[in-house]
Amino acid sequence: MWKIALENIRIALTSIKSQILRTCITVFIIAIGIWALVGILSVVSALRNTILNDFATMGANTFTITQYDVTDRMAKNKSVQVINPIITYAQAQKFKTEYLYPFSIVSISFDAATNIEVKNDVMKTDPEINVLGVDENYLPNSGLSVVNGRNFSYTDIKNDHYVCVVGSDFSKKMFAGNSPINQTISIYGYKFKIIGLLKEQGSTFGNNEDQRIFIPIQIARIIFNTKDTNYTIKVGVLQDGLLEQATDQAIIDFRTIRRLTPAHTSNFGVERSDDMIRSMMKQVDMLNMAAWLIGMITILGSSIALMNIMLVSVTERTKEIGIRKSLGAKRKTIAFQFFIETIIIGQLGGLIGTILGIASAYLLSTIIHFSFTIPWMAISAAFITTFVVAVLSGLYPAIKASKLDPVEALRYE
Repeated sequence: MWKIALENIRIALTSIKSQILRTCITVFIIAIGIWALVGILSVVSALRNTILNDFATMGANTFTITQYDVTDRMAKNKSVQVINPIITYAQAQKFKTEYLYPFSIVSISFDAATNIEVKNDVMKTDPEINVLGVDENYLPNSGLSVVNGRNFSYTDIKNDHYVCVVGSDFSKKMFAGNSPINQTISIYGYKFKIIGLLKEQGSTFGNNEDQRIFIPIQIARIIFNTKDTNYTIKVGVLQDGLLEQATDQAIIDFRTIRRLTPAHTSNFGVERSDDMIRSMMKQVDMLNMAAWLIGMITILGSSIALMNIMLVSVTERTKEIGIRKSLGAKRKTIAFQFFIETIIIGQLGGLIGTILGIASAYLLSTIIHFSFTIPWMAISAAFITTFVVAVLSGLYPAIKASKLDPVEALRYE
C-alpha cells in the first residue's frame, strides 16, 4: 500500500516537473487567492491588536465625560445634530469635588496646544509637540506609566509648580538617550523642570503619543488662555464590577451641575472604555467578514482555474493513462495519482500565497503603525482552504482519468 502511494507521489512530482510552465501558472493562480485572504486577514488582525493595545493604555476600567457622545454623533444626521455646551473648568472642578462614588478617582484635563516648539539649552524640537494641562490623577486614569522619575503630586498641582512629565521621544531626541529628569525645557518662554518620563506608547490611531508634554492644569490655563476651552473629565474605577453604577452616578451628578431637569436630555456625552472597545470590535468583525468574502471569491476563481488545468492535463495524458491501465494499474491508483498532483500544486500555491500575504501585511502594518503579530489563524485558514480547494478541484479530473477505457485511451492521439 505504502509502496504504491510513494510511487504515485513520485509519478505526480515527475509530471509536475515535466510541465513546469503550466505548474508555475497554476501555483501562481492559487497563490493570488491565498495572498488576498491571508493578507487581508493579517491586516485585520493587526488592526484588532492595535485597538486592544491602544485601549489598554487609555485605561481599562474608566469612563469619560465629554462635550458630545461620539457614538450618537456619528449615527445621527449631521443636519439635525444639537450643539452641546462646552464643559467649563468650573463645571469640571465642581464635579471632581462633589463626585464621591466609592473606589473612584476623578481627573480633569484639556488639550492646551498642538504642534508647538519646545527648547532647552542645546536644541529645539520641530513644531510637532502637543501640550496637555492635567491634574495629579490624569496619568493613572489614562493608563500611562512613568518609567523614570515620578507623577505629579497633589502639591505640584495645588501650588502651581512649573514641572512637567514628558513622552519618551524627549529622552531620545533632546537628551540623546540620557535621562531628562531634572532637566529644564522652555515652553512659550516658560521654564519647566522635567520630573517624569513616560513609558513608550507608540502611535494611537495615527497620533504619536510619545511627543506629548503634560503640565499642571492651572499653569496651562494661564499660558494657553484661550476662549471657550473645553475640558475633559475622566473617572477611573478601582474595583471591578462597579463601572456601570459609577457611570450612572456620574450622569446624575453632572446633570445636576448642568442644572438639567428630568424633562431635558443630557447635553454631554459619557464614553465607557468597555463600550468603546465593543463598538470598535464590531467594526473590526465586519472587516473580518468582508476579508473572508473577498478571499473566498478570489479562491473560487483559483479553484475553477485549477480544475480546468487538471482536466486539460488528463486530456493530454490520455495515452499515458491507457498504457498504465493496460499494464494493470487500478482505477483508484490512477485517480490517486492525479489527486496527489492537485494537492501538491494547491499546497505550493498556498505556501507561496501565505508568505506573500504575511509579508504584505507586515509591510502595510509597519507603514500605518499597526501592532503586527504572526496571524496563526490566517495561516491555518490558508492551508485548510488550499487543501479543501485542491480536494474539490482535483476530485472530478481524478475520477475522469480513472474512468477512461484503456482501449480507447491507447487509440487516442
